[in-house]
Amino acid sequence: MKQTQIFIPTLKEVPSEAQIPSHQLMLRSGLVRGLASGVFSFLPLGYKVIKKITELLREEMDAIGGQEFLLPALNPIEIWEQTGRVEAMGDVMFHIKNRPGLVLAPTHEEIITFHASKHIQSYKDLPQIWYQIQTKFRNEPRPKSGVLRGRQFTMKDAYSMDTTWEGLDISYQKHYDAYCKTFNRVGLKFFVVGASSGAMGGSKSQEFMVESNSGEDTCAVCYDCGYSANVEVASSGITPVGKIDNCPTIEEFATPNSKTIDDLVRDFNLDSNHCAKSVVYMYDSKPILILMRGNDELNETKLEGILKTNNFRAAEGHELADFTGANAGSIGPVNLKTNIRIIADNLLKGANGLVSGANKDGFHFKNIDIDIDCKIEEYYDLRTVVSGEPCPNCGKELKVVKAIELGHIFKLGTKYSEALDAKFLDEDGQEKVIIMGSYGIGVERVMACYLEQNFDEKGIIWNKELTPYDIHILPLNMHRTPEVESAAFKLYDELTAAGFKVMIDDRNETAGVKFNDADLLGFPMQLIVGSKNLANNQVELKYRRSGERVYVPINELVEKIKNEYV
Repeated sequence: MKQTQIFIPTLKEVPSEAQIPSHQLMLRSGLVRGLASGVFSFLPLGYKVIKKITELLREEMDAIGGQEFLLPALNPIEIWEQTGRVEAMGDVMFHIKNRPGLVLAPTHEEIITFHASKHIQSYKDLPQIWYQIQTKFRNEPRPKSGVLRGRQFTMKDAYSMDTTWEGLDISYQKHYDAYCKTFNRVGLKFFVVGASSGAMGGSKSQEFMVESNSGEDTCAVCYDCGYSANVEVASSGITPVGKIDNCPTIEEFATPNSKTIDDLVRDFNLDSNHCAKSVVYMYDSKPILILMRGNDELNETKLEGILKTNNFRAAEGHELADFTGANAGSIGPVNLKTNIRIIADNLLKGANGLVSGANKDGFHFKNIDIDIDCKIEEYYDLRTVVSGEPCPNCGKELKVVKAIELGHIFKLGTKYSEALDAKFLDEDGQEKVIIMGSYGIGVERVMACYLEQNFDEKGIIWNKELTPYDIHILPLNMHRTPEVESAAFKLYDELTAAGFKVMIDDRNETAGVKFNDADLLGFPMQLIVGSKNLANNQVELKYRRSGERVYVPINELVEKIKNEYV
């Protein structure tokens, strides 16, 4: 392709709206342009990359027995109402105002299950793996980070359907392996974390993550043993508070100026780990008191899993006084005004010598023995892991890092098949519910994550799997040097005939402009054709990733590239 014939609107300056490397590079190299908040147009070079990613995904899905569908973006709302996800999605779901009863699909579990309910009848029809690569719509309240969080995006969604839970395990592992192979082929450095299933539901889920300062997710990672988990579910091997010997009995003491854990530590020279923080939440119109160690942060995603709902909130000031008898800063698990359910973090199990609020403003209790003085209903892992804590597997140091989610796999179980009556007859003629899994990859996210990991101060560094073009020919002063033009186009024809995707920079620009644009676009190989080297029957070959330059006899060039570009 002649560069004069393809639309590549490169930019010299970084646009002010682009805050992360992938967004900056996409705009500067002419891969995308923003149309509205969270809505992007993919230009010719960018769309070539998208097509490469989708074809790679098709290859890996087909390899595990996947069958591709194309499902409509417009969905009847009543199907979504049957699973309760209209309410669960809330404002994230786009509703069609002038066509009541239709919504824009943010995902397709419901539609896949609807079709299964109509056509899967017998155990002989299972297992199945159905997938699609489709445009999705989510009304993100704050679109940002370029294509990483948009309102319109492309997803590869796959869905497995099995007769047994053991079958689901097999399907889940197939997708796990396919995802690993996919991301390895793309050339991404990734890790896999245990994750919350959230509104999707199900018994197990894992996320495929790329470490990046641009990420919106936070993960705990051990680089020694490989443990990794989203902080929504991550745990650590931190030592519990435990018991102290000869602990005195519980005693009330005045704390008029101590409203926080830090205040108690400062004013009374206490160990923050022996200060038990109490927070009160409301759910189903009932209060629950949550007891945590010191300054540990409550992990609301873990709390959601315990309460089996995300419909909860922190209690307001007047509610605190009504239920506990005190205001914030003096609340504790002993001497509550009303009978409240109390749960505590695992680190406090069996602990004594604790300090917590006395449910009387300006007073606390000390020497609390949690087994004697408190009525704890259950102990759970409720806290958020922080960097530096020991790994739960090997004891080495955990790092908490920012990361971008590439893909997410779920064991859905029967949540959707029960709601939409997707059943089959087993070998004994008994009616059973289809057991399902769901497996998603964000297509644009693959592209963005690749760019986050593969760039330098000059621009993008593409690999063979994703590059829009394999080779960039840069003829110097070709409009004034006929022999350069002739040699460059001869190489163009030979390399194209050999099966390479080649772009030739036939613009009437200076060498500096051509070099800068070539490095910005980042194709793997650059061929610099100039009169000086041609006089020696040579062409300069530059490798974009390493920056290495070699001089190659022109009659050996095509064969050299064939041997190296594998």
